[in-house]
Amino acid sequence: MGEDLKSRRTVFAGVGAGGLTLALAACGGSDTTTASPESGAPAESGADASSAPEAAGGLTTTAEIPVGGGKIFTEQKVVVVQPAEGRFKAFGINCTHQGCPVDKVENGAIVCPCHGSMFKIEDGSVSQGPATEPLAEQQITVEGDQISLA
Repeated sequence: MGEDLKSRRTVFAGVGAGGLTLALAACGGSDTTTASPESGAPAESGADASSAPEAAGGLTTTAEIPVGGGKIFTEQKVVVVQPAEGRFKAFGINCTHQGCPVDKVENGAIVCPCHGSMFKIEDGSVSQGPATEPLAEQQITVEGDQISLA
């Protein structure tokens, strides 16, 4: 019976280690793609919440930010926009109404899904309430085609 008990411990230890490996593998990686609110599927590249290919040490590349639009980086809690060709700005993603994270950039506005607040991509100011305060501006640096958080 002692040998039988030892054999069971070995099997359980092996299963436990394998389970741990699988759990760690599931938590690993740096993919910050988020689900789109409508479908639960990964968001498409473009103006919705997603992650662009991260440049070495940077947030994204200038090519990933459309003119007149932007991209949301949920892990970094920032939305990067390009209101005019070659002009990039960044804002915090938390709506100033009740703190919900914004979830898309469309038609020149950063949009909060919770209560419909909209913010101008030019300066983060409110274009539609209920929010009354602008989004918090975030500092970024643009060097060549690389955009980084400052």
